[in-house]
Amino acid sequence: MSSFERWLSLWVAGAIAVGIGLGALLPDLFGALAGLEVARVNLPVAILIWAMVFPMMVAIDWRGLKQVAEQPKGMLITLVVNWVVKPFSMAALGVLFFRGVFAGFIPEAEAEGYLAGLILLGAAPCTAMVFVWSQLTDGDPNYTLAQVTVNDAIMVAAFAPIVAFLLGVTDIAVPWSTLLLSVVLYVVLPLAAGALMRRWLMAKAGELAVAVFRHKLRFVGPGGLILTVVLLFGFQGGVILERPLVIAMIAVPILLQSYGIFAIAYGASYALKVPHKIAAPCALIGTSNFFELAVAVAISLYGLGSPAALATVVGVLVEVPVMLSLVSFANRTRDRFPAAQALEA
Repeated sequence: MSSFERWLSLWVAGAIAVGIGLGALLPDLFGALAGLEVARVNLPVAILIWAMVFPMMVAIDWRGLKQVAEQPKGMLITLVVNWVVKPFSMAALGVLFFRGVFAGFIPEAEAEGYLAGLILLGAAPCTAMVFVWSQLTDGDPNYTLAQVTVNDAIMVAAFAPIVAFLLGVTDIAVPWSTLLLSVVLYVVLPLAAGALMRRWLMAKAGELAVAVFRHKLRFVGPGGLILTVVLLFGFQGGVILERPLVIAMIAVPILLQSYGIFAIAYGASYALKVPHKIAAPCALIGTSNFFELAVAVAISLYGLGSPAALATVVGVLVEVPVMLSLVSFANRTRDRFPAAQALEA
């Protein structure tokens, strides 16, 4: 890792401070940037995420996808954690804190809104940023793509029923425009562009050309991540400064959920002797969230200024620092897992 990547957590901490400061000093600018969205997908953030995802997409070897079946344990862990454990553990933590621990500090109706927002986060596993976390842990790009693809397919069918059950409502209108646009922007387009670029590079000079190209882009992902943090915290800088105690209370169950889910998935991968290139993305995909979907549903159900919408936004703000700490832990524990088994043809 370069010095820049090694100190990435420090740069992100600085980006958080810069984002909050700029958001307070230039609210009109950040308000205008926040308004550049289609179907609740912010376009400036989408461009930055695209830049972060693209280098890993170039590394995907389509011939290696057929070998994913040879390592079914990683996929099984991902699916169990994302759809059997995560939504219900998040709901349980929300109940514990907002109907129990914090009940005397905030009005009951407000607490129920925060609980609803947490449930929406828990039922929406990551689609895009997992490619970034996978790249930072040297994850297998082919396997990561397979995990995301299967996850998205299940989300189309399972998200609404799970949310409806946990929220106790009879009908959830899934914002299909948000879901589909996010998948197209974050997965389909960079995947197609990466495949075309890889094909051109392979025809030019084989794997060496691919390696050189990815090396040239090594700062694009971390740089995009830092700019994304500045934007996200700039968008919500005013809220953070106005309601720090509420933000902190919402963050508590999200933090416990994030580290707990990672521990379950990473521990299961270790116990089942899953190679680290698969184990790290396997654990990180469950820990991260599809925040665009969660925010869109919260707004459609409860309104833009609702406690539920605020809770989903706090999930966005908490995610990057938490995920970077888990990326660091995964990298430090790499040698405790079986030797990497590349999924190649």
